Amino acid sequence: MLSMALWRRVPHRLLLIRSFVDARIKWVRDPYLDIAVEREKNLKEILSLKNQILSSPSKSLPLSSLSPLKSHFNLPTSTSKLFQNYPSIFSPFQPSPSLPLHVKLTPLAMTLHKEELAIHNSPPHRNDVVNRLVKLLMLTKAVRLPLHILDKFKFDLGLPTNYITFLLSDYPDYFQICEHKNPSDGKETLFLELISWRNELAISEMEKRASFSDGVKLKKGLPLRFSMKLPNGFDLEKKVKNWVDTWQDLPYISPYENSFHLGPNSDQAEKWTVAVLHELLWLLVSKKTEGKNVFCLGEYLGFGNRFKKALMHFPGIFYVSNKIRTQTVVLKEAYRKDFLMEKHPLMGMRFRYIHLMNKSEKFRKRDGVPVFRRKRKVMSNADEGEVIKEDDKSVEENKDLNLLSGSGSNDGFDDEPSKAQVMDI
Repeated sequence: MLSMALWRRVPHRLLLIRSFVDARIKWVRDPYLDIAVEREKNLKEILSLKNQILSSPSKSLPLSSLSPLKSHFNLPTSTSKLFQNYPSIFSPFQPSPSLPLHVKLTPLAMTLHKEELAIHNSPPHRNDVVNRLVKLLMLTKAVRLPLHILDKFKFDLGLPTNYITFLLSDYPDYFQICEHKNPSDGKETLFLELISWRNELAISEMEKRASFSDGVKLKKGLPLRFSMKLPNGFDLEKKVKNWVDTWQDLPYISPYENSFHLGPNSDQAEKWTVAVLHELLWLLVSKKTEGKNVFCLGEYLGFGNRFKKALMHFPGIFYVSNKIRTQTVVLKEAYRKDFLMEKHPLMGMRFRYIHLMNKSEKFRKRDGVPVFRRKRKVMSNADEGEVIKEDDKSVEENKDLNLLSGSGSNDGFDDEPSKAQVMDI
């Protein structure tokens, strides 16, 4: 193992070796993060339908015109069934005996929509979401992204539905829409491009924390350590723990720096990959997104399957939930149990929609699967790089469940054995 003094003397671009290649890492479920994901079941689809209805001048649409949108919005059921399931949000009515059945929002849902619109119109939120978008574009080598990839992150970034006309048109010095050949298929594709690099925003969350704690400008190449949270009862093998400790002491390379010159199988390259993935998730208002979004972006950026490997190798940093019919990648340090630590106004608004959706469930008195919650204990914040074990017996009860063999989709992990209890590095 190299000493810290030697790490500082050797440039990170020379550290191309992989010091540990035969570790086996066990995966366990995190029931609290599963709750955080499952809580938003159908939320994105409901909000998409809401916006579709409100796009009409009459603020209502014929039920028949919404039926073909099932596949477009990835609905779990038909639109008519979804409207029946959420009477607190959608209200069917017949404008006249000669017209077909229409659907509109309930007064409560309309009130929430107006408050949500006020957030999107507020200068603080607009500045915040523009900065998030700038930083996302700066994570790419060419500071641009195809619109079809950006649209995958639209909801998670907190962008309004019509963000191109509603938001970007007010920032002509920042963004431009241009047409380039898509490197994946060579076809002409519309891109969102950053006009000029913003040095003041090219600072990662990890670097920001280190600068704040030290009170001085951060020097490049310091061994910043990622916060790791392992469930109670989860113990790494000694050789794996030693490797992780050594890996944590490698120099931290900013995700806004292009380090594809590093050997893709080296420890240093893996730490940079984790830094990019960490920063990506931190830019999202909910600190999570669907796995297929992550892998699609990783392919476009040139990471190949390195995002997938980072998720498998570091269960203390990332969690993959199989709830709500898909795989969701979660940044663990952003949550305390199932609570999101950062209070974002837009997330507060979404939780109010969820409350209204749950009122629909109670109103219909349908049988559901009860979620058993243990008494919560307040946990102190983790020191940066510290491994935390959560006080949660249900993790021990679920320790035999493989993270990647749950009931959800296996997008991005389809080459992993469904019953495997360990993951090979």
